Amino acid sequence: MSPYLAAEDLSMFGTDPWWLVVIKAVFCFAFLMVTVLFSIVWERKVVAWMQLRIGPNRHGPWGMLQSLADGIKLMLKEDVIVKRADKVVYILAPIVAAIPAFMAIAVIPFGPSGNEVSIFGHRTAMQLTDLPIAMLYILAVASVGIYGIVLAGWSSGSTYPLLGGLRSCAQMISYEIAMGAAFASVFLYSGSMSTSAIVEAQQDRWYIVLLPVSFIIYVITMVGETNRAPFDMPESEGDLVGGFNTEYSSIKFALFMLAEYVNMVTVSAVTTTLFLGGWRAPWPISTFWEGANHGWWPLLWFVIKVQLLLFFFIWLRGTLPRVRYDQLMKLGWKVLIPVSVVWLMLVATVRTLRNENYDFADIALYVGGGVLVLLLLSFVADMFREKSKAAAQPAEEPAGFDPMAGGFPVPPLPGQELPPVPRRPSRQERELIVSGGPDTQSDGSLDGKEASDG
Repeated sequence: MSPYLAAEDLSMFGTDPWWLVVIKAVFCFAFLMVTVLFSIVWERKVVAWMQLRIGPNRHGPWGMLQSLADGIKLMLKEDVIVKRADKVVYILAPIVAAIPAFMAIAVIPFGPSGNEVSIFGHRTAMQLTDLPIAMLYILAVASVGIYGIVLAGWSSGSTYPLLGGLRSCAQMISYEIAMGAAFASVFLYSGSMSTSAIVEAQQDRWYIVLLPVSFIIYVITMVGETNRAPFDMPESEGDLVGGFNTEYSSIKFALFMLAEYVNMVTVSAVTTTLFLGGWRAPWPISTFWEGANHGWWPLLWFVIKVQLLLFFFIWLRGTLPRVRYDQLMKLGWKVLIPVSVVWLMLVATVRTLRNENYDFADIALYVGGGVLVLLLLSFVADMFREKSKAAAQPAEEPAGFDPMAGGFPVPPLPGQELPPVPRRPSRQERELIVSGGPDTQSDGSLDGKEASDG
């Protein structure tokens, strides 16, 4: 095996007694729930601070129990089921959306994979389990959760939820491809799909430094995957009222909200694992403190990194406006997918040259030469394309855009322009016309009449 690839040793998993497995599972569930409760309050506090408001400050100290009060309120509300809904699918949809959100945390490492900590006298790893294809497992369960949103929109028997479900489906398809390409770059560098092996491979340098483009692509796609602002088109209240969850109330609505925030925590944990060194301490701490990556301390570094990424979600929501749906699709299909594929080819080339023991200078020369050749070819292609467009100008101008052609006003599509609006006469001109004063047309007509009479 190449020295750059991480060695997979998963023999420590699957040996814990059943009671320890139960404790780990309960810890993973409790970690997600507590983080969600904290994140909801934190989001409302941070957005209020950005908008010069107070935010929640009534329930509990500093308003920290506000999310718990919201959850109790939602559970006590009336549970309404619309008449036109497919009741079985309508009830199962929020469950299908919520359960897969909890499943991905099972393969996330909170600490080293060795027997680092002791729980009731039993040495164990700070991870529920691990798989040779753990990242494919995360992709699979994340993809299942989208079915809950699609089924919720379809089973509600209403137009707006159906449109929200379709938007969510199209959004997942367009962003899942770029996300998979970003994951593939990490797999090439680490030589493994195991989450613990990927973290072990970042011992010397985190992948955010080695694979910055993959990190940026995944950060954008994870915002689109979680349907968070500015990519919250499936529940856009400006044009879809509430989107896929318009007809939901009470505990079923709370499950959709819970699934959204749990997915935020899950993708933040995946980002930490793949690009931010996982449970490893940041660079200044790990250099002068040898015990920073041992014992229970890795759990602290992992939680801090996850919370920083959750703050990034909150910052985006409080800063950027919602994009249009055509801009969302254009970003996914015309920007993220081509960039991720080209970057993946570049990473594969570099890894192949490193495995063949090429020097870094030679690799930089080959890669830089290939990039320059591609840029030159694209420049020449653009020149010929502009010349062909100029030579093939249409002889007749296309018909102008008529916003009232269908009997009711419609906005122009991209490339169309509204007809010019006639200039409104100024106030002085209107006063002259109203008072009987001569205008230009009457002056000309009167002068012509007088000339004919003479």
